[in-house]
Amino acid sequence: MNTFEIKKNFHKLIDSIDNEDLLFNFYELITKHISGNNGKLWKGLTKKEQEELLLALEESNEPNNLVSHDEMKNKYKKWL
Repeated sequence: MNTFEIKKNFHKLIDSIDNEDLLFNFYELITKHISGNNGKLWKGLTKKEQEELLLALEESNEPNNLVSHDEMKNKYKKWL
């Protein structure tokens, strides 16, 4: 997909959303990304922390590694 197609599809996606909260969240996300603060948190991590985070992201793509929301709520209910 080229830049034109991405923009066109993104506009269609935005136009199809009727939920104002969701639209605002998209707006904030893109605004923050464009503002230049993107990557600030990442750059503040050590190389080892970055590697561990990337590994966790990769492992999260495997359904067997995922834990349900209810299971997590039960496990940590004393702190909730």
